[in-house]
Amino acid sequence: MTADIIDGKLHAARVRADVAQAVAELRATHGLQPGLAVVLVGDDPASQVYVRSKGEHSLAAGMRSVTHRLSGDTTQGELLQLIAALNADPAVHGILVQLPLPLGLDQQAAIAAIHPDKDVDGLNVVNAGRLVAGMDALVPCTPLGCLLLLRETLGDLAGLRAVVVGRSLLVGKPIAQLLLQENCTVTMAHSRTRDLPAICREAEILVAAVGRPRMIQADWIKPGACVIDVGINRVPFDDPAKAAAGQTKLVGDVDYKSALAVAGAITPVPGGVGLMTVAMLLQNTVTAAKRQAGIA
Repeated sequence: MTADIIDGKLHAARVRADVAQAVAELRATHGLQPGLAVVLVGDDPASQVYVRSKGEHSLAAGMRSVTHRLSGDTTQGELLQLIAALNADPAVHGILVQLPLPLGLDQQAAIAAIHPDKDVDGLNVVNAGRLVAGMDALVPCTPLGCLLLLRETLGDLAGLRAVVVGRSLLVGKPIAQLLLQENCTVTMAHSRTRDLPAICREAEILVAAVGRPRMIQADWIKPGACVIDVGINRVPFDDPAKAAAGQTKLVGDVDYKSALAVAGAITPVPGGVGLMTVAMLLQNTVTAAKRQAGIA
């Protein structure tokens, strides 16, 4: 048996196409153009790449996209002042502060300052609470993408046994809540869980979001299980020459090559969950715009 590969590129393209259609309809029917504001502080190279991608995809979907680039010596007060201005701007429906922030800036305070209705990253405690309570919430983009991939791959998730490895606010905790809402039976595990391999082997859905390269081995996986690998880890190449030159590659939290022979379906790294994140950000921005305008 060889696992089916869950193509994140294909699914992300479909989401972006749906978003573009929704944006066109909002503009034609309601004169509403969803607007996304991204705040980038400092000159972290990876953050610059992510922010550029978000801007390009937002514009391609027909949205209004604005990037606010602040210097690395920006003060907490200046950052909060900008967020307050964006909260008050009716043309801005979604606000995203690119993380991580430079040392000396309080990330939690910045996230808390974003109005919950414009928190398209879904990290504000109000949205986290809404999610737990089963209310309408803006959900973090990566777990929302994971859920879409699971639905597309498995259909009805009700009654399935799911194990989430990882308890982060960004992925682990929200995906567990989303799976509970789908009527899965959910176990949350982490790096300190006793006999973690045995717990993972019980899963029909296994979500790996622990942040350790290739931690989950093939013999941890129940035959035929659907494996969603959220991990993005940089490791040296296996080729000694490339490794000696300092070259690295991306791998997930699952030992992908060996897992292919056991899992029923699996997301690759790269090419899986990561591609869904920006697509779901666009979807969240449309959702936020509609809610703020009172459009069902």
